[in-house]
Amino acid sequence: MTTQTITIPALSGGSFNAYLAAPSTQPRAGIVLIQEVLGVNKNMRQTADDLARAGYLAIVPDLYWRLEPNVQLDPEDKAQWARAFELLQAFDLDSGVEDLKTTLSFLRQYPSSTGKVGSVGFCLGGKLAYFMATRSDADANVSYYGVDIDKNLAEAAKIQKPLILHISANDEFVSPIAQTTIQQGLKDNPFVTIYRYEGVSHGFGRVGSSAYRKEAAELAGDRTLTFLKQHLG
Repeated sequence: MTTQTITIPALSGGSFNAYLAAPSTQPRAGIVLIQEVLGVNKNMRQTADDLARAGYLAIVPDLYWRLEPNVQLDPEDKAQWARAFELLQAFDLDSGVEDLKTTLSFLRQYPSSTGKVGSVGFCLGGKLAYFMATRSDADANVSYYGVDIDKNLAEAAKIQKPLILHISANDEFVSPIAQTTIQQGLKDNPFVTIYRYEGVSHGFGRVGSSAYRKEAAELAGDRTLTFLKQHLG
């Protein structure tokens, strides 16, 4: 496996950095890994490395580059956690989706890529993975504890590729009412699979954090890898 930071030209002008982890195997399907509110931090880079070890070309674009490039925040630090929410408030969602679609195209054309590319996102990234399912031609998408999906169900009719939603039953940012709304709104969509994890809170898959829950994280991880292998190869 090799890792590097690359620069991708943005559709709107300028450019942004992305962390790229590449496996030694070829050819390779790609995964656009979508950051939490914390930026492209150690946890996101580690997740990319793990996906590369599983045989995928994994890339994590810096979606906060218009606000502050190279943000790397620690969720266990209260001041940094507060800063994450300041950045989230200032973040332009539509521009972020455009950057993700640009990154998707970059991976499709990358040397030794099979051309098949999916997305996996966490928290804010989980919301954006949902939008990758509704607004892009990504081959498969995985959302971990995505926020505000209940407010964007009108877009669900546009989903034409497989999507997994991993939902935390005790998610402090996605209320029980919101979770019911999501499940009811998507239950008849043949492309969507919803997994709900009892007794865990938001961020249960964030290794090394106080929110991490090993059993749920490993189950969700296994389901994700099986899903990606099925739809990306």
